[in-house]
Amino acid sequence: MYLPPQFKGDSAQATALINEHPFASLISVDDAGLPYVTHLPLHLEMQGEQMVLLGHVAKPNPHWRYLQARPQAVVTFLGPHAYLSPKVYPDLARVPTWNYLAVHCTVRATLIEDPAAKDRLLKKLIGDHEPPFAQQWRDQGEEFAHKMLAGIVGFELLVTELQCKLKINQHRREAHAAMKTIYAAGNENEQALAGWMDRLGMAAGNDTPKEA
Repeated sequence: MYLPPQFKGDSAQATALINEHPFASLISVDDAGLPYVTHLPLHLEMQGEQMVLLGHVAKPNPHWRYLQARPQAVVTFLGPHAYLSPKVYPDLARVPTWNYLAVHCTVRATLIEDPAAKDRLLKKLIGDHEPPFAQQWRDQGEEFAHKMLAGIVGFELLVTELQCKLKINQHRREAHAAMKTIYAAGNENEQALAGWMDRLGMAAGNDTPKEA
C-alpha cells in the first residue's frame, strides 16, 4: 500500500492492531487470475521470531484450493477509521480527509487438514473470542467434533512482509488539539482514534510518535 514515512508504524503497533481487530481480508488469486477475497477472523501467534496467522474456511469455499495452488497471498486488517473535517485547522485553505489504521501482511500459506491440528486451531480461535465455549465444544463429543472438523480446511499463514499504516494527521500538528477534542467526543471509531493519538504521543504541540 502507499505508505508515506510519517504514517509508517512498527511491528509492535501492527501486532497491537491485529490483536485488537482480528477480522481480516484474505486476498488470493483465483484460477481466472482475479483477486479472490475471504473475510474471516485470524489468530496471531509468534513462533520464535516469526509471525504466523491461523484461520480456516468452509470446505465448499474454493479459497483453500487457490492457496494450495498459489500459496502466496495478502492479508489485510483494518483498525479504527473516521472522517476528519477541515474545521480542525486554524485557516480555511484546507480539505477534508479520512484517518485510518491498517496492517497489510504478505503471507505464505500451508494447509492444515489433519483433524487434531484443526481442533487445536479452533481452540485458539475460541480462546481469542469466547473461552467458555471450549467446554461446550468438548461436551458435544468426538462424533460431533469430527463432523464439524470435516467441514473446514485450516491454514497457517507465515508472514513474510509486514506493512503498518497509522494515518492520523501526524504531519499536521496545528490540527491535533481540535482533532483530539472532536474524536474523543465522537463515535466508537473516533474515540479509538483519539486513544491512538494518545498512544502515539500526539498531544497538542507534540507530533513526535511514540511506541504503541
